[in-house]
Order: sequence, then C-alpha cells, then structure tokens
Amino acid sequence: MTSSDEKARRKALARGAAERGRAEAVAAMPIALSHLHALFDHLDAALEHGCDHSLRLTRAFLLARGLPEAGIVPWLLGQGGGCDCEVLANVEEAWGGQA
Repeated sequence: MTSSDEKARRKALARGAAERGRAEAVAAMPIALSHLHALFDHLDAALEHGCDHSLRLTRAFLLARGLPEAGIVPWLLGQGGGCDCEVLANVEEAWGGQA
C-alpha cells in the first residue's frame, strides 16, 4: 500500500510534468496565445452568419495583423482547424482556456 503522502507526491510530479509539457507546446506554437484568442473572438462574431467551410476568415485575420499565414495555417490544420468553424470549435476547445 502507498501512503497518502506518497500518493500526493506522485500526483504533484505528474501535474508538474503535464504543466511542463503544456508550456513546451505553447512555446512551440507559431502564434501567440493573445493572437489566437483574438482570432477566436473574431471568428465567433464573424461566423454568426455561417461558415463557407474554408479558412477565408482566418486567413483575412492573419493578413490584417501581419501574422505569418505560412506557419500558422498548417499548425491550425494539425489542430483540427480545417475551416473557420473548425478553428473555432476544435482549436478553441484545445487552446481557448490557456492564458
């Protein structure tokens, strides 16, 4: 049997490893979280009228802010963002709560 102190120590180690992994993933992102959250807000408002199943709105957002589409779009695709509504649904689900 494992003591409660040992269980707590193991949980803390696992939590620390998960946090380090997440921090490494954020550091490797081609877009700052602040820009990503702004993209989510933009898409949330713009998709009020529906999605044309392209990345038209996402690409326009990146262009307007001078962000590198060539690096960001493939990353979004890899995160499940194949079109504007999928960026909002899938990518926001994964990264929307990150600060």
